[in-house]
Amino acid sequence: MNKKTIRDIDLAGKRVLIRVDFNVPVKDGVVTDDTRVRAAIPTLKAILDEKPKYIALMSHLGRPKGEVNPAYSLKPVVPVLAGLLGVDVAFADDCVGETAKTAAAALPAGGVLLLENTRFYKGETKNDPELAAQLAELGDVYVNDAFGSAHRAHSSTEGVAQILPAVGGLLMEKELDYLANAVESPERPFVAILGGAKVSDKIAVIESLLDKCDKLLIGGGMANTFFLAQGIAMADSLVEPDALDTAQDLLSKSGDKLVLPAEVVIADAFDNDANTQVIKVADGVPAGWRILDISAGAVEAFREVLKDARTVVWNGPMGVFEMPNFAKGTFQVAEILAESSATTIIGGGDSAAAVAQTGLADKMSHISTGGGASLELLEGKQLPGVVALADRE
Repeated sequence: MNKKTIRDIDLAGKRVLIRVDFNVPVKDGVVTDDTRVRAAIPTLKAILDEKPKYIALMSHLGRPKGEVNPAYSLKPVVPVLAGLLGVDVAFADDCVGETAKTAAAALPAGGVLLLENTRFYKGETKNDPELAAQLAELGDVYVNDAFGSAHRAHSSTEGVAQILPAVGGLLMEKELDYLANAVESPERPFVAILGGAKVSDKIAVIESLLDKCDKLLIGGGMANTFFLAQGIAMADSLVEPDALDTAQDLLSKSGDKLVLPAEVVIADAFDNDANTQVIKVADGVPAGWRILDISAGAVEAFREVLKDARTVVWNGPMGVFEMPNFAKGTFQVAEILAESSATTIIGGGDSAAAVAQTGLADKMSHISTGGGASLELLEGKQLPGVVALADRE
């Protein structure tokens, strides 16, 4: 991942066009979680220190499907960004064309402009060269700091990089340093933890990590398919019948690397207030019941595996953590990692949300801003938004 960053290019007096990931939750016109905006601040401050002519920021928000939709406007991000940066932030009601150009031309020296949602154009997700060219008209230099969108070959993530000198931001650099190093040269023992609902979503990740890690701990709904593949009754638990052959294959070639919970919490309904009990997985799930979390005993078994780890990558919750009564396994794993002296990398998405809920985010080495992008990097895939950046000599 030897890509140029903003440290490798002269930005003084330049029009700097930056792809950020401001795909944040907005309710009633107010940003409800500013994590992704905060993540971009170090890059933006570093660029402002270089005295550019101006900074123009591109992002998508939600899925407006190529149509202008006020519900997906980036305008609510302006006060949040201005507050975090400590400077005035202008807003353009379009990301290209005369509206965007006029807004950029009106900026003071070193001014900051947030452009409207790039996905208001159908060409964005199609990596339309014409849209990329229009975006590129606003900059002399392109910076991609949107790791969370780097696995998409879109006009604003890949197309513009084919037109302007293209480098990574500090967040992009940090993401690649942690995640690529975990894949390519981890300090060992290297333990991976995977959870979430479906095996099928993570087959390639499991196969990739089995080749690279020393132990792979699996929890969450995806563990159920592995249990069923071993002939254990799952009753009403979430399983993927179509993934049974894959699960059997993975079990057969994983040796003792793949570790499943031996004990789980089951419930008699998919409800926070359902009746619960702890069972040994080997005994099977009784009719009318379903697995919704790993048990305290399973957490302790995981703790034993993790105690000597030097690198840990975690992606996906251990149970239905949206329900407080079935979040304990996920939160307890977060606590183990918070206490660990290992390099701990949280792979975005639900696992990042769970860590945030525990208040332990500052105890982790790195929390990725990109769930899908981090998974694809852990699979060993090339990310189009990264590939397009200039290589270091």
